[in-house]
Amino acid sequence: MKAVSILCRHFLAALALWSLTAPAQADVLVDNIEGIRLDDEGKVDRFTGLWIDDGGHILQVLHRGDKRPQGTTYRTDGRGRIVIPGMIDAHAHVMDLGFAQLELDLSDTTSLADALTRIGAFAAAHPDRPWILGRGWNQEKWGLGRFPTAAELDQAVGDRPVLLDRVDGHAIWANSAAMEQAGITPSTKDPVGGRIERVAGSRKPAGVFVDAAMPLVRQAVPQPRPLDYDIALGEAQKLLLANGITAVADMGTDVPAWQAFRRAGDEGHLNVRIMAYAAGLDALETIAGPRPTPWLYGDKLRAGGIKLYLDGALGSRGAWLTADYADDPGNRGLPLLNPAQLRNLMSRASMDGFQVAIHAIGDAANREALLAIEELAQTYTGDRRWRIEHAQIVAPGDIPAFGRDGIIASMQPTHQTSDRLMAEARLGPDRLQGAYAWKSLADAGATLAFGSDAPVEAPDPFAGWAAAISRQDARGEPFGGWMPQERVSREAAFAAFTADAAYAGFAEGRFGRLARGERADFIVIDRDPMLASPDQLGQTKVLETWVSGEKVYSSTAQPSAGGR
Repeated sequence: MKAVSILCRHFLAALALWSLTAPAQADVLVDNIEGIRLDDEGKVDRFTGLWIDDGGHILQVLHRGDKRPQGTTYRTDGRGRIVIPGMIDAHAHVMDLGFAQLELDLSDTTSLADALTRIGAFAAAHPDRPWILGRGWNQEKWGLGRFPTAAELDQAVGDRPVLLDRVDGHAIWANSAAMEQAGITPSTKDPVGGRIERVAGSRKPAGVFVDAAMPLVRQAVPQPRPLDYDIALGEAQKLLLANGITAVADMGTDVPAWQAFRRAGDEGHLNVRIMAYAAGLDALETIAGPRPTPWLYGDKLRAGGIKLYLDGALGSRGAWLTADYADDPGNRGLPLLNPAQLRNLMSRASMDGFQVAIHAIGDAANREALLAIEELAQTYTGDRRWRIEHAQIVAPGDIPAFGRDGIIASMQPTHQTSDRLMAEARLGPDRLQGAYAWKSLADAGATLAFGSDAPVEAPDPFAGWAAAISRQDARGEPFGGWMPQERVSREAAFAAFTADAAYAGFAEGRFGRLARGERADFIVIDRDPMLASPDQLGQTKVLETWVSGEKVYSSTAQPSAGGR
């Protein structure tokens, strides 16, 4: 899902955002605020000012009655507004998010007919694009009961190739022209860990490619230029900062993306902190070499880990389950690595000190990830902070294992609210215990780190925070919350989007808390998140975003972008 050619005006708009900063750095006093943070014990602490040094670190958190520093070079009046730490998205895809802003978005379509109309209109509006690229379709949301087909897509666009990512990024929908350019024929075999959907009763490809089959078509798409990556990064930063996100774990950084991050850092345009997890071993070796990189650009960028895919997603029935899908007998999903491959990759990364993050959604995948961690932890001792990404479906008997070996459960609360009905259909009512089980995993001893999986979900931490404490979607459904025993406290969710998300990326002590010596990353918002109802919390508006004591976003300087 990458843009092939982008108009230069997008690049100029990105540059305009990057220049939105406070005066040249000096000591800053941010005063007259209603500040909210968590103390070392996870309890709410309210404060009224921040004293920031000229390097962007916090010198002092000031409470009511504390003497204010004298002679500070720059003072700003917070006008009594609410200030909290900058939010951290513990699992997102930065470049995919940026490119998604420049391509066709089908995430709000409600039917196949609606999607086809949008696709045709987008193609007509962009006659110069040799490929029509986009994302966000969801056959479950359409009530289709099956995957869409190439023949249906041909009705919308038949003169050019079209390639559209499913909302979860684990399946793509291609038209006939795209399959023809990719050389897909009835004799094309399903790759290991992938599936080509076929026309019923034949070998003819139907137009949808799942997990490891996706590269069969994607390889035909012309690669974006470095300038396209730069523009996409600018778009992603605009969206993240507008949503109050000051740091992000980029799950699956490839070499072109890393080069774009470095260019932005070299040119002073990198405002969002990026904890990069390389997309496989080859990318890891090229990006970082023999060991994790140091923190670069004032704690803005570090490559410290590797992302491994163990299975697919529930929506495309690629998640690896211990029993058949309730709505697809005979199918248990797609393991993308065998046990030996998983352990070899984990070992190769661990021996050089890299952190391992394993994508595991189904209960079989989570069990295999836990077994592998238990085995390797005996060899690779010390503070490893093994990460399991998503941990969506866990067999109840496997939950206690999350409390061993310092495992991070990197989860996305809005997945639960988006996936609820689909998860019920895929698993059936008797297998939902252990599904999106935030509180049970935390009670077992796992550290929770919350994110969005953007662009799969909107990069909106307040929507995630609201879902985490209510188990309800933005419409308040279901009444009382879905499996409400798995709700977490307001403070625990706050920590999972801030301090614990920083800890999950080995960034504690650098950012994630408003505390002496840490980076002054904070946001100004329009309501008190500790007092707002879940519905009100989910509608929180970000007024300003500050990184290292510099204002990098203001809602009054430009329209807020997306995620709202």
